[in-house]
Amino acid sequence: MQERRIGLIGGGNMAAALARGLIASGRVTAANVRASDPSEARRALLTREYGIAASGSNADVARFANVVVLAVKPQYIEPAIASITGALTPEHTVVSLAAGVPLAVLEARLPPSARVVRAMPNTAAMALAGATGISAGSRATPEDLETARSLFEAVGNVAICDEALLDAVTGLSGSGPAYVMLVIEALADGGVKMGLPRDTALMLATQTVYGSSKLLLETNEHPARLKDMVTSPAGTTSAGLYALEAGGVRASLIDAVERATRRSRELGDIALARLQKP
Repeated sequence: MQERRIGLIGGGNMAAALARGLIASGRVTAANVRASDPSEARRALLTREYGIAASGSNADVARFANVVVLAVKPQYIEPAIASITGALTPEHTVVSLAAGVPLAVLEARLPPSARVVRAMPNTAAMALAGATGISAGSRATPEDLETARSLFEAVGNVAICDEALLDAVTGLSGSGPAYVMLVIEALADGGVKMGLPRDTALMLATQTVYGSSKLLLETNEHPARLKDMVTSPAGTTSAGLYALEAGGVRASLIDAVERATRRSRELGDIALARLQKP
């Protein structure tokens, strides 16, 4: 990555997370990262916090870079692409973070020579603990895919998958932080109900989820095995697990992933339908 010049189109939280991760990991220097954003305050923050140059011109950032990251929301993807099209060359790799916007739409809007990789990160990237799925476009090379992998490994773990599975990635890890925050909030509420002070309950709930995840990643055990290690016959954990199963927590989480996946597919279909309009 050392020879790569990264241009972040959009200076929001995900762009900031990438800048932080890339520079902190030593994969690139601050001099080789630039960002664009319409907000002067946001540009100033990026420069102050990460030491990167920030501009109000998407085209200027694209001309500087050889890896352009479209870090914008789906509703802004078309104007963002239009603003950089004249600055792109066959040497550019384009990475899109726009949720639900298919590679077919990106490739149709970008110049014919554009090599595109689509990525679905999540907000945990802001803590350098993200989960990202990436898929290569029809003209992307293996080197482009490795560049994208290295980009997102700076902020967490990466899975390479077929684009058809990116909707499932969106439903699971893309939306997943919200599910986990709900679980943490509910666990803390349970602690408060049983008499714990609110701040103590929230700290314990948060650390429990963090520690359990870290244990799972470090041991590479199946979660059911780790669950059984905590569950004694007729003990407190078995009583709690019974309440969760009776309440349908497992089925609800599965259903949440399924519904979010379906919504991601719907958004992709809307983007494709817009492409087909004259």
